[in-house]
Amino acid sequence: MKIGELSERSGLSRDTIRFYEKNGLISSSASQSETNNYRQYSDDVLLQLRFVSSGREVGISIADLRELMKAFFASCDPSEAENVIVAKRAELKTRLEQIENVVSFLDAALVKVREGLGDT
Repeated sequence: MKIGELSERSGLSRDTIRFYEKNGLISSSASQSETNNYRQYSDDVLLQLRFVSSGREVGISIADLRELMKAFFASCDPSEAENVIVAKRAELKTRLEQIENVVSFLDAALVKVREGLGDT
């Protein structure tokens, strides 16, 4: 299918589809016609775009999505996909703990600032 149909079926703009392709999340092939430069997208790309869109909606980065896409769609080994997911999940849990520590530090600093402001 051409990008117009893919855009319609996916609900994504052509620019968004091109952006995802440029960033290696999806791929297309050259048209068989010698008279145009149209790109052709397989039906699988629609499924991939839905996966990418869902990931972007929850805040997954393009780089992380690229890694997940490779595990989900390029690998035929389910255990490889599972390993990527488990590793990404562990990484995010570590980042969450770091963020929670920063928030706790800032909460304590805020209390100190407010206590100091009350002394004047």
